[in-house]
Amino acid sequence: MKILTPLLFIYLLSISFSSIANNQEKYPNIILLLSDDQGWSGLSTQMHPNYSKSKHAYVETPNIEKLAQEGMRFSSAYSPSPVCSPTRVSLQTGKSPAQLHWTKAGPSITTADGYRMIPPMSEKNIQSSDLTIAELLRQAGYATAHFGKWHIAGGGPGEHGYEVHDGDIGNEYAKNFKDPNPVDIFGMTERAINFIKSNLEGNNKFFLQMSYHALHNPENANQETINKYKSMGIRSTRQIQRAAITENLDTGVGILLDAIKSLGIDSETYIIYMSDNGAGGSVELRGGKGSLWEGGVRIPFIIRGPGIDPGVWNNTRIVGTDLYPTFAEIAGVKEKVPKEVEGGSLISVVHGINKSVVRPRDGIFFHFPHYQGVEGPHSSVVLDNLKLIKFYDTSEIEVYDLVNDIDESNNLVKKLPEDTQHLLSLLDAYLLEIDAALPIQNPKFDPSKLLNKDSGKKKNRP
Repeated sequence: MKILTPLLFIYLLSISFSSIANNQEKYPNIILLLSDDQGWSGLSTQMHPNYSKSKHAYVETPNIEKLAQEGMRFSSAYSPSPVCSPTRVSLQTGKSPAQLHWTKAGPSITTADGYRMIPPMSEKNIQSSDLTIAELLRQAGYATAHFGKWHIAGGGPGEHGYEVHDGDIGNEYAKNFKDPNPVDIFGMTERAINFIKSNLEGNNKFFLQMSYHALHNPENANQETINKYKSMGIRSTRQIQRAAITENLDTGVGILLDAIKSLGIDSETYIIYMSDNGAGGSVELRGGKGSLWEGGVRIPFIIRGPGIDPGVWNNTRIVGTDLYPTFAEIAGVKEKVPKEVEGGSLISVVHGINKSVVRPRDGIFFHFPHYQGVEGPHSSVVLDNLKLIKFYDTSEIEVYDLVNDIDESNNLVKKLPEDTQHLLSLLDAYLLEIDAALPIQNPKFDPSKLLNKDSGKKKNRP
């Protein structure tokens, strides 16, 4: 047995303590709050400084509104997809739904349906080969938890980096929870607070994702809240229920925010609030869930955290895939972000250092090669203030100026031929580069299934 000299022992001991100190270096906590099917104007929080109708006419969400006042609102934030599961798997991996070959949530159209195009089938299973954001953060020493809707298979959150979770659950789970715990909003909140407390006791930094089931099953909203909106004279039962479940969700968010404050970790915790996709009903925006119009992909997005000035509006265009490298930079492991990740970190933007997000390629891309609305299969690219949409069923190309024409009513394709060609080249090159699955011609096309995508336009816009 070799005996250490006193000096050598002290030297090795100092190295050991230094290593422990480095491993326990305090990086900020991260909390992602993800709502379901909540449109850009679905909150009482105004999402754009120039559009008063970018907030809901009567829904009350005072806690989320306070979060926005204490942090930064992004007026041009996008979900990776206009539907649920593709966004959720994209958030976990930092890859677009197109790259993942998972672009549809529900069943896809087949040859027998008779539409002009046959959409690709989606690979509805998160792959074990993908390094999820939870796995990356665990490597960085973070405790991880996922509460609520998973909906991307693959064995559930526990197989993809989350130590504490609710299991491999989807939409069917929410309907079981009614007043006084509508769609498990308050159950999730209680579990989240317990997770936070347990990690504070162990002096652990943590990453928590709250994947709320709301706004699904709005009929399960608390009766007292339903009665409140009934008394406002709203005629539609569905609108009453959606307003009520939105306010119940806000209450749950408020309880969690109050707990964070009482535990004294406000100043060391980043909190992000966003939706998984857009929704119909916006006065300002065209389209809704299942379309690449602004109404389908533009979402509420709020971030509060260390070094972020309160009450700030930011018009930088961001997308959900930006969160993966953002969280990696917060955790001090940005160099470990896989090269396939498509987003760029928001940290320099939220801290006022840069005005744009640096991504591997120019533009924000969307790919929805499916029939779900009146548009049929389509893809899109947004670059600066211009947006191009490519429709596969009709072979049409449309271009819009999102600053001067946020409702996408004035097609500029003939006025901007050079810009149109540039954007189209960017989109086609991107889809080829990531090996996106494209729709193909249907040999059993039924002419009675011709589309009329113009029927989706808003009428009598302000």
